[in-house]
Amino acid sequence: METRRVICLCLLLIASCYVSQADEHNHKYNDREEVVLWMNTVGPYHNRQETYAYFSLPFCSGQKASISHYHETLSEALQGVELEFSGYEMEFKSDAARSVICMVTLEEESTKAFTYAVKNEYWYQMYIDGLPIWGKVGERDERDGKWYIFTHKKFDIGYNGQQIVDITLTTDGREELKTGAHINFSYEVNWKPSKVEFKNRFDKYLDPNFFQHRIHWFSIFNSFMMVIFLVGLVSMILMRTLRKDYARYSKDEEVDDMERDLGDEYGWKQVHGDVFRSPPNTLLFSALVGAGYQLISVVFCVIMFAIVGELYTERGSMLSTAIFVYAATSPINGYFGGSLYARLGGRMWIRQMLTSAFTVPVAVCGTAFLINFIAIGYHASRAIPFGTMVAVTCICLFVILPLTLVGTVVGRNLDGQPDFPCRVNAVPRPIPEKKWYMEPLIIVLLGGVLPFGSIFIEMYFIFTSFWAYKIYYVYGFMLLVFSILTVVTVCVTIVCTYFLLNAEDYRWQWTSFMAAGSTSIYVYAYSFYYFFFKTKMFGLFQTAFYFGYMALFSGALGIICGTVGYVGTNLFVRKIYSNVKID
Repeated sequence: METRRVICLCLLLIASCYVSQADEHNHKYNDREEVVLWMNTVGPYHNRQETYAYFSLPFCSGQKASISHYHETLSEALQGVELEFSGYEMEFKSDAARSVICMVTLEEESTKAFTYAVKNEYWYQMYIDGLPIWGKVGERDERDGKWYIFTHKKFDIGYNGQQIVDITLTTDGREELKTGAHINFSYEVNWKPSKVEFKNRFDKYLDPNFFQHRIHWFSIFNSFMMVIFLVGLVSMILMRTLRKDYARYSKDEEVDDMERDLGDEYGWKQVHGDVFRSPPNTLLFSALVGAGYQLISVVFCVIMFAIVGELYTERGSMLSTAIFVYAATSPINGYFGGSLYARLGGRMWIRQMLTSAFTVPVAVCGTAFLINFIAIGYHASRAIPFGTMVAVTCICLFVILPLTLVGTVVGRNLDGQPDFPCRVNAVPRPIPEKKWYMEPLIIVLLGGVLPFGSIFIEMYFIFTSFWAYKIYYVYGFMLLVFSILTVVTVCVTIVCTYFLLNAEDYRWQWTSFMAAGSTSIYVYAYSFYYFFFKTKMFGLFQTAFYFGYMALFSGALGIICGTVGYVGTNLFVRKIYSNVKID
C-alpha cells in the first residue's frame, strides 16, 4: 500500500505541473450532480502553518459515507493539506433546507477541546470545487465571559452556467460550551445565479487595495532610481576612473621618479598575476555558483508560469511547479558548476557534482526533517508522511542527480578550459596592509545593504502573503523587483571589487560572492522584526516553522545574489584586465 502511494505521488507530481486540477472534477456540473464539500484543516488564526485535521476536534460528519473520487498531489502532502469528506449532501442547483447533521453530547474532554480552540481563535478551512472557505469555530461573549461554539453553517453558492463561481459561508447558532450539553450541528445550502465569470472567480480572494497600494508603486520607483544611480556610478568608474588608470599604465618609462611612484607602484594592475588565482575551497565555491544558476532559473520560470497561468488559483500548483522546474533545471546546475570547477583547476569533479546537486536539497530536507519532529509531537497536519519523504528522496536520487551529472559532463567538456586574459604567477603576491574599511569582511557586510534596500518593501508583501491570509498575485511586480535586484547587486559588487583590487587585494571571488550574498543577512534580520512587530504568532511549532523556513528562504536568496554578484564581477574583471597591456 505504501509503495503504491509513493508511485502515485511521483506520477501526480509530474501530472499536476501540466494539468493542475483543484479536485477530482472538471469544474462542470449537471443539474443535481453531486458537489463535494471537503473539510481540510483547523488551527489558530494567528498561526497559519499550525494546522490540524478538521476532525481532530470533536466535530461530527454527515451521514453520506461514499464519494466519487479523490486525488492528493505531492505538493498538497508537503503543505499539510488533509482533505476529508464532510458527509454533507450537496447537489448542483439544488437548495438544501436547514437540516441537522448530527447531535453531539459534550463530554468533559470534548468541552475542553472546543474551549481551547475557541480561546485560541481557531479557524477551519473547507473546499468546494477548489474554492477555499474559512469559518470560525466559536467566540467568547464579552458580556457574560462564556465560550460559545457556532453550530450552523449556511452556504450561499453562486453559479454561472454549469460552473461554481462564488461561495459564501455564514456561521451562526451559538451554543454554550459546557459539559453535558447536547449540540445539534446543522447546515443549509442556497444556490443563486451569478454574473461572475469562471476565470474571475478567485478575484474575491485578492486584495488589490493591499498589493497595489501606492506604497508598493513608490517602492518600485525608489528602487528604479537606485538602479539609475548605481548604473551611473559604475559607468563613471568604467569610463573615467579606469580610463585614467589605462592612461597611467600605458605611459612610457621616460617619467620622473615622482610620477613613477604615483603611477605603476600601486593599483589594480599590480595584482594581474594573481587576480585569476583559484580561490580557496574551490569545490564549495563552484557548487554554490552552480546552485545559484539553477535557483535563478527556477525563480524566473516560476514567476513567468505564475504570470501566464495564474498558479495561485489552483491548490498546490505553485509548489508542484517549483519542484518540477527545480528538477528539470538540474543540468544548468551541473553545467555551470562543473565548468567553473574545471576552469579553476579542480580535479575531484565527482565530489563537486555531488556537492552541487545536493547542497540545496539537503538544506531543505534537513530543515523540514527537524521541523517535522515538532509537527509530529503536535500531531499537526504539517507532519510529512513517510511515503512523501520517500517520494522526495526518489526525485533527488533518480531525477536531480542524473541530470546534474549530465550537465557536469557537458560543462567540463564544452566550457572547462581556462581562458584567463592574464597568466597566473607561480608564487602568490603578498597582500599589503590597507585601511580597515577596505578589508573583505567589511566589504562583505556593507555589500548587501543596497540590494536589501531595493527589495525590503517587496519582502513585506511576500512575507504577508505567506505568513498571513493574503494571496500574492502581483507577479509582474515580483519580476520587476527581481530584475532591479539583479542590476543593483551587479553594480554594487563591481564597485566593491574595484576598490578591493585597487587596494591590491586579489581575493575577489569569494568577496564578490559573499558581498552580494550578505543581502540574505539583512533579509533574515528583517524577518525577526516582522515576526515580533507584524505578527501575533505563538508556540514552539509555529516559531520553529517560521524561523526555519525563513532561514531557508534567506539562504536561497543569498546564493542567488551571490551568484549574480560573482558572474557580473567576473565579466568586469575579465574586461579590465583584457584591455591592459601587461609587461
